Amino acid sequence: MLNLPPRVGSRLNSSQFSNLYTFLVAARHLSFACAADELCLTPSAVSHRIGRLERALSMRLFQRLTRQVCLTEDGKRIFEILQHAVGELSEALQPSSQAEIAGAIALYARPSVAQCWLVPRLADFAERYPLVALDIRVGNDNADFRSGNIDLALYYANGDFPGLVSHKLMDEKMAPVCSPEYARRLGLLEQPGNLRHCTLLHDALAWNNAASDAEWTLWARAHGMLALLPERGITFDRSDLCVVAAMNHAGLAIGRQQLVQKRIDRGELVLPFGGFTQSGHYDYYLVHPPLDPMPRRLHALMDWLHECASQSPLAGGAEPLLG
Repeated sequence: MLNLPPRVGSRLNSSQFSNLYTFLVAARHLSFACAADELCLTPSAVSHRIGRLERALSMRLFQRLTRQVCLTEDGKRIFEILQHAVGELSEALQPSSQAEIAGAIALYARPSVAQCWLVPRLADFAERYPLVALDIRVGNDNADFRSGNIDLALYYANGDFPGLVSHKLMDEKMAPVCSPEYARRLGLLEQPGNLRHCTLLHDALAWNNAASDAEWTLWARAHGMLALLPERGITFDRSDLCVVAAMNHAGLAIGRQQLVQKRIDRGELVLPFGGFTQSGHYDYYLVHPPLDPMPRRLHALMDWLHECASQSPLAGGAEPLLG
């Protein structure tokens, strides 16, 4: 049990600044062990440093549970202040606005938009900003901005991001797609009702908390074709895998226009039931924690992404950031 002196006006001395940084790292990870790994200390040393800081400040920063630690209300308040202060200091230490933009950025994206839209465009960014080190990470879970050291996330979502800042990047539309051979074999162009005889290809993780058949249900309901949806199907956890399966005659996939338009233009896919329609408020968003100020390198990346979006099949996202 940590014994704290009575709460009076607390003052920091020079010996506490390293303890403040130790607290910042531990609060970001919510783990003394992970903080110890990052700081090249032992977990016991991390615990002792934070204990000394708590006694110096006369406030408890962590609630110590059996297998984990969590921030107290004071801890949350101090953590937010420190994050802001360190962010401002890091920005101040960057070269002047006249110098080249440099630094590291960790960008998290859903696998399909990374594979089909983002990665093919990265050569242009690397040429424009040779001193920016991009770290591209993909996954179907939500980004952990606190412990994952993620700067920016690119999501296919409905725009609801509590506690985070979001910028709409670009619109999306959807339509069933398949190979020309599959459409011919099942007579889909002549008889749309033959949908009932198809194999449906499902992206089971289309967006956060989506049902495995969410995209097909959304499209079929909008077109009055729910009764025609067959039960036969194959499920994937990525939209681009559905599309690859469709190109190889495995069935019908829901194609997102931003990700499949080039394949349609090349004749690798066809739209057996007509063109693309709105995807039910699901579009692409850039998401990050509140940042004031925003680092110049992150500002540059977001502006570049908006520029790329303006050249995509659907130009209708938000305007690039200014300033």
